[in-house]
Formats: sequence, structure tokens, C-alpha cells
Amino acid sequence: MGSNMAENHPVAFQWVVQAKLRGATVLHVDPRFTRTSALAHRHVPIRAGSDIVFLGALVNHVLSGEHYFRDYVAAYTNAAALVSEDFRDTEDLGGLFSGWDERSGRYDPASWQLTGERDETLQHPRCVLQVLRRHFARYTPDLVERECGVPREAFAAVAGAVTGNSGPDRTTAFVYSVGWTQHTAGVQNIRTAAILQALLGNMGRPGGGIMALRGHASIQGSTDVPTLFDLLPGYLPMPRAGQDDLDAYVRAGQQPAGFWGLFRCYAVSLLRAWFGDAATAGNDWCFSYLPRLTGDHGTYQTVGAQLDGACKGYFLVGENPAVGSANARMQRLGLARLDWLVVRDLQLIESATFWRDAPEIETGELRTAEIGTEVFFLPAAAHTEKDGTFTNTQRLLQWHHQAVQPPGDARSELWFYYHLGRRIREKLAGSADPRDRPVLDLTWDYPVEGRLAEPSAEAVLREINGTGPDGRALSSYTELRDDGSTRCGTWIYCGCYAGGVNQTARRRPWREQSWVAPEWGWAWPSNRRILYNRASADPQGRPWSRRKAYVWWDEQRGEWTGHDNPDVERAKPPSYRPAPGAAGPDALSGTDAFIMQRDGKAALFVASGLADGPLPAHYEPAESPCRNDLYGQQADPALRRYQRPENPYHPPESAVFPYVFTTYRLTEHHTAGGMSRTLPYLAELQPEFFCEVSPELAAERGLQHMGWATIVTARTAIEARVMVTERITPLTVQGRTVHQVGLPYHWGSRGVTTGDPANDLLPMALDPNVLIQESKAATCDIRPGRRPRGPALLDLVATYRRRAGIGEEASTDG
Repeated sequence: MGSNMAENHPVAFQWVVQAKLRGATVLHVDPRFTRTSALAHRHVPIRAGSDIVFLGALVNHVLSGEHYFRDYVAAYTNAAALVSEDFRDTEDLGGLFSGWDERSGRYDPASWQLTGERDETLQHPRCVLQVLRRHFARYTPDLVERECGVPREAFAAVAGAVTGNSGPDRTTAFVYSVGWTQHTAGVQNIRTAAILQALLGNMGRPGGGIMALRGHASIQGSTDVPTLFDLLPGYLPMPRAGQDDLDAYVRAGQQPAGFWGLFRCYAVSLLRAWFGDAATAGNDWCFSYLPRLTGDHGTYQTVGAQLDGACKGYFLVGENPAVGSANARMQRLGLARLDWLVVRDLQLIESATFWRDAPEIETGELRTAEIGTEVFFLPAAAHTEKDGTFTNTQRLLQWHHQAVQPPGDARSELWFYYHLGRRIREKLAGSADPRDRPVLDLTWDYPVEGRLAEPSAEAVLREINGTGPDGRALSSYTELRDDGSTRCGTWIYCGCYAGGVNQTARRRPWREQSWVAPEWGWAWPSNRRILYNRASADPQGRPWSRRKAYVWWDEQRGEWTGHDNPDVERAKPPSYRPAPGAAGPDALSGTDAFIMQRDGKAALFVASGLADGPLPAHYEPAESPCRNDLYGQQADPALRRYQRPENPYHPPESAVFPYVFTTYRLTEHHTAGGMSRTLPYLAELQPEFFCEVSPELAAERGLQHMGWATIVTARTAIEARVMVTERITPLTVQGRTVHQVGLPYHWGSRGVTTGDPANDLLPMALDPNVLIQESKAATCDIRPGRRPRGPALLDLVATYRRRAGIGEEASTDG
């Protein structure tokens, strides 16, 4: 679900095909019939944005049919924990959880807390398992048919396959990608699957789990060593305003039990890696040098700041928001209000040339002579032209070696930022201004190589790995200390340079090692290929079954062993019980398998940390042609909206915008197109921007195969070639036909093949937890023929807005 793995991750999908040949069952639940569907045993079409209904019904099926793995659930989840008497569910409050504050638009999680009591019989009405039963009871096959458009028979087939292939001797895996994440319920989509997999005993075991498909542009690596505004390396939170010293920061992030109990070790080691000998206990390890968050500083908030004149300069590195971001029109308008813009990319992408060829030039909204943005385009090196790592789906770091020198003025990101920092430091040398100290105190002594003075990527990797008091590379994050004796740039990567050897560059053939292949690349943390693999053994440390044996307790040797690096302290026996007052890892018992959780248990119910509730609940997308039949609350109350005239939202159930559209990727093009639309071979394979529609929708709207269609939202209108295909099936939802339109989002104004950007249509509506945009479900109208040109395009969109009752303020709440 949530993925077209065959087309977007074809190299990885070969292993799915091989598993199928060995007897595995492959199911694909997706709005479109794709190449993944063609290779699956069964394709189940679903309405975009209704995933939680489908997954929630699977949870209900497992609970009501007593299909859950009871021994696993009792030992390794928080099913037995009691929830506060003050907690009220969506069932009680019309779609809201207790703690909702309408004025602030936020939840107070105080009533979600667990009491510390447990009922090992799992019968107490306030134990988590019984709370789950009540919460998901209304998620039935009938509801799936009514809300998702999935017939009962199809749902029953999926439910039977999932439960029949789960238990002590068998496991089921879920695979997802941005088809789940790019929703206003993105985090809760994944949470529902996690609840299901924990109930079935499929977490921490071979052949189980939930695999987040990664790989494009090292997406996993860009969150591990983050490009995100609210994270430091290794998922340490960025300090917030009011956290005036390291103690306050640690108090906010450290957990009393588990390996987040070593939070201070991770933070101090990071500060020592960054600021070296300048970071001492006397100056709080230079903690004061770190910036503080004051609110939302994400990309979509920044676009508003550009339009308001508050953001004057911008770096774009490997991003093309003029094509790739939601409401790309608003992105271009924001870029036009900057004083300066630095673009680093392989090609002159639309975000670098918007000032002369943006669609808004044609409509008259922008005039080249009036745009004050000074654009600096700096050509970037491709991955084949530099050393470095990719971090992929299974948290696997793989080193890629430079094959050729970058052409002309092209340079790697490492070269650019190193030499930019070097020049800034040279200009600040001798400064007595305290605000310059953080830059001057940075460790910036990386060796350079060759005629381009390229910084050594291996030296950076070694710094990320970390070193001990003797300067030698560390082997594991468990070696980190909070006394300043260790340095580590990313605690979860500690060990990737163990023994002074680049572990990520290992490529031992699979025939020469075990089936887990621990000597191919390096997986964080500690080269562990399956997280929480302590759960692959029962509480006594014995494999649940011979067939699924993975790690186990060796009583004779007094240690954990197995096929993988055990995700448990190696010498901690299953019989271990913490002493009173124990903290950190010592506070976890020998049966606590989920070692990053404060209670060592998989969280079926989340007492804190989520912005939109302790349990998943179905809400309609920010824009939907359907009402929410489950609750009175239409959309997620906590979803992030940006109420601006440039970003209008459609009313729910709008007759003006009656169709669902969803965006997706093609094998032949790459993300926003900068790496593929310029290549004639790939452009020939996918030469035109197109929309996929069913024969029924084509007949309803007068669309001709290979003709033109105009797709309209309150943001703008675009045109696309029409592909009439049975790959998109009309669905019966709430007693009526719901049509869906498919739009690949790779096109823009530049390249061998050009076309309108699909993301121009989208609103900025974000998941409240991670602020990712809802790209996979929105509403539109579609009509035959090409879109108007010039100011006539604005007139068309204005007409639609008036018909839909959308005013200039564009504030429509669900």
C-alpha cells in the first residue's frame, strides 16, 4: 500500500518478484493499476485518502476474530497498560480526542497518559487492547466498501491473506512510500500499519515489519543527517526557544528508560564533533551556539515569508520547488520576491529560470523587468562525479566511488559548503564579535585532494562515525559518553567507520557470507539489519519457531547470538529485571524488546509525541468530494493550513470540483524532472505530460484519448494529454460514483519534453506531525481541450472560485 514499487523502486522490486516465484503472496492496494499491480497476485483499487479506513478494518478484523499473536502482544506491546480515566476517544467526542483546544488548534495530551498500572489478562476496560477494540469497532468491511470503494469480497481476501500468513511460523511485511506519507494523515497511515503489524507479531522478525521505500536522492540519509529544520543529526530535536542551557534541552528530550536515556551522551558527543576543543564543560559544550526554534520554519512557511518580504535570500540545493512542491505557482511567486537566490543543480531548472519563463510571465502576474531576485546558478556534480554514501530503504549506507571528474565549474556539495565555510571563516578571522564565535570555533580541518581541492568525503564520514579519547574510530553508539571524551557527528551512524575502515564500502558477494549479508555496506545502528530483533525470540529468549529463528539467547555462553547483531545488550539475560531507580538501558528488563521506547514496548497507543491523537482515526483529506461518515469532524482538526489568497482551499463535497486527483512518479523520469527531461532517451520514452482517466470519466466529460484536457483547481488550471485507460477504475463510494484522475508530476517548462507542472494544482495542506504536503489526494474539475493562455487563464480560475464560493481570503476549514 502507498507504493508503486515496481516502477519507482525497480531494483528492489526484483526481490519481491523472486519471493513471489518462491511462493510468497503479493497484494497491491492502490488507486491505480500499475506495473506493481500487474506483478501482484491481486490488485485492490482504493479511493485516495481512505487508507486508514482500510487498515483500521484490518485491525478490527484481527481483534474481533482473535487473530492477534497473544503471547507476542502481551510481552512486547503496551496492550496491558491502563489509559487514564480522563481519556475520551473520537467515539465519545464526534471525531475529536480529549484535550483538543479550538483556540490554539492543538491537542493537550495530558488525558492520553498511561497510569503505570497493567492488566496482564488484557480484560480491563481501560487497558490499551480494550481501548483499541472499542476505537476500531466501527471500522468494518461494510465501512470499507462504503468509504474506500473496496468490495467486501476483496477486503476479505486481503484480511485472510494477512492474518493467515502471520504468527509464530510466518510473517507478513508492509511496503510503503510517499503514497502513504504525502497525506494530511501521513504519520497516522503508518501508525495504523504499525498497530496492525504489532498485533500480528510481525515487528522485529524476518520477513515482517513495515518497509519505508527510500533511495531517491538519499532521502533516508537526508533525515538521518538532516536537511530538516527541526532536527539535528540522529533525530535529536533542534533546541527550542526557552531551552537556555544543555540541561534544559536534555530534560526535554531524554527518556527515563531505554536508549533515549543516553540523550546527553549523543548531544555532547555531537557538540564535541562540531566545535572540538572549544566545547568544554565550562561553556556547556558550546550549546549556546545552536539556533533555537520559535515555531514552524518549514519550506511552506518560508514561502509565505518570501511573499511577505521577511525572507530575503534562499539556497536551493537539489530541489526544484517551481515544479516539485505543492502549489508550485505560489513557490514561483515567492522566489520572485527574494533579493537573492542560490541554485545548485545539474541543469538550469525552472527554479533558476522562473524570472523569464514561469507561467506567471505569460499571465502577466510577473514581469521579468520587475523581478528583483538576483539568481546565482552554481552547477553541481552528479553522484558519479564525487565520493559519498547513499542511505537506502533498510537504513543501509553504501559508499559510491567517484567515477569521473565533474565537468567545467560543476562541484560537489561537499566542495561547495566546505569552501564557502572556509572563506567565511577567513573573513571573520580576528573578529571579537561574540556572534562570530560559533563559525570560528567550528572544526573545519578536513583534508583536501586533487586540483579542485575536494574535501575528503571519507574524512567527513570518519567524523560522523566518531572518535574516542585516543582519537581512534568508535565501534558503536554505546561507547559514547557525556563527559566530552567522545566525539560523534551522528550517533546512529557510530560504527560505520569502525576499526578505521570504511564499513559502508564493503561489497562482499552474498555467496561468501550469510543470508543476512552483514558485510554488504553498513546498516545503522551498529550494522543491525532488522530493528528490534529481540522480538524475534520469545520472552525466554527462544525463537518463536525454527523457521523464523533470527536472534536468540545462548544460555551456555551467557549472551545473545544469531544471524544478525542482536538489538539488545548482548550480555543482558531474559531474566534480568531492573533495580529500583535504574535509568536508561539499565531500566529495561531482559524481555523489553523495543529498546528506544521508554517502557520497552511497541506502542499500540501513543501517550505523547503526536500532534493529532494517540490513535489513528479516519479523516477526509483537506479536499474531498465525500463527507466523513465516521465522525462529525470532516478533516484532521490539527492539519496545517496556510490561509492566504495565493493558497485557496476547496470546500468539502464541492460540486464545482467533484473529482479526486492524485500525483505520482514514472520510471522514466526522476522527481521534478531536472535529471531526466533534459535527456533525449528518457524524454522519448515519456514524451508528453498526460493525465490518466477511466473510460467512464472520459465519456462523462467528453475527453478523447490522446486529445487534450484542462484540469482546474482554485489555484490554477493546467493542460495535459489524455490517456483513457482502465488502469483507473471508477469506485462506488457513499452510494455514488467517484472518479479519480492520475497526474505524473515530473513536467515543467524546460528540457527536451515540456509540460505544465501537476503540482501547480495542489494546495498547501500538511500533516501536522512532520509538515509533509498532501500530494496524493485533492479535488479538481476536468474538461476537454487546452487551457486558456495569458490573462484568460486567470479569468477561468476566477470563475471557478466564484462558482465554488471561494472568496479572496480563501479560508475554508473542514
